[in-house]
Amino acid sequence: METRELRYFVAVAEELHFGRAAQRLAMAQPPLSRAIQQLERRLGVVLLDRTARAVALTEAGSVLLREARAALDAVEAAERRTRRAAAEPPGVVLATKAGASRELLSKLLDAYAAEPGAVAVEVMLCGPGEQEGLLRDGRADVALLQRPFDTTAGLDTEALHSEQQVVVLPAGHPLATRPHLSMAEVTTLTDLPLPRWPRRSGGYPDGPGPQVRDHTQLFQLIALGRACAVVPESLRAHLRDDHATVPVPDAPTVTTVIAWPPHSRSKAVADLVRTATRL
Repeated sequence: METRELRYFVAVAEELHFGRAAQRLAMAQPPLSRAIQQLERRLGVVLLDRTARAVALTEAGSVLLREARAALDAVEAAERRTRRAAAEPPGVVLATKAGASRELLSKLLDAYAAEPGAVAVEVMLCGPGEQEGLLRDGRADVALLQRPFDTTAGLDTEALHSEQQVVVLPAGHPLATRPHLSMAEVTTLTDLPLPRWPRRSGGYPDGPGPQVRDHTQLFQLIALGRACAVVPESLRAHLRDDHATVPVPDAPTVTTVIAWPPHSRSKAVADLVRTATRL
C-alpha cells in the first residue's frame, strides 16, 4: 500500500462521506472513489459499507483505519527525525510535562551541559500526556514520562525516580488534618470530585468532576473548593497556603522515566540518557 492510498482511506473513514473527504483532500470525488475501490480489490476485503444515504466502516475498515493512522504517523516521524539529524548545529529536543520533575530536569540539564561533546537541549514544556505523543511522532528525541499516567509501550526507558502520591484539598477542609486517606475515601468526596483530564482524542470522560487542562487550572479549582486531586508528592512545591495535602498510601506509586524511540542511534540522546541514569 502507498501512503497516498492510506491518506485517502483515512480521510474517507474519518469523514464517512466521500464528498467531504474529497474536499478535505482538495481533489475531485470520482478519483477518490476509484482509489478506495482499487485498494479494496487489492486487499480482497470490503472496507466501507456504502448505501445511498450513508457510508460506514466494516470490521476490516476499522482495523485498517487504526493501522493506517499508525503508519502515517510513523512516516511523518521519520521525516521529522531525518531533517533534525541533518540540522546544524546539532541538538536534542526533550519533552516534559510542565511543572513535573522540575528539580530533576534542572539537575539533568546542568549535568549534561558539563559533559564533553554536549549539544544544545531544547526543552518542550507541554500539558499532561502530551510529551508521549511528541516523542512518538518525532517532534521530540527524548522525554520524561511518568508511569502509570503515561504509556511507555514500544519505547526504550530507564527509571529515574519513584514517589508516593498525596491528595490535594482546600486548606481548612475537615479531612486536611488526617494523617492519611485511602483512595476509597478520596473517591467518595462528593463535595470535592476528582478532576477530568482530556483523553488523547481531545474529549473528556463522563463524571461529576470539573474539566481541567493543566495543573494551574486544577490547583485554582481546588483552592476554590470545587475539586480535589491525587498527585505525585513532588507537586507540593507548586502549592500555595490555600492548599493542604494528605498522604494516600494505597495510591499507585509514580515512577519518572526517561524514554526514547528504540531505533534511535543518536549519540546525544545516549549521552543524555546516561547522564540521567547517573543522577
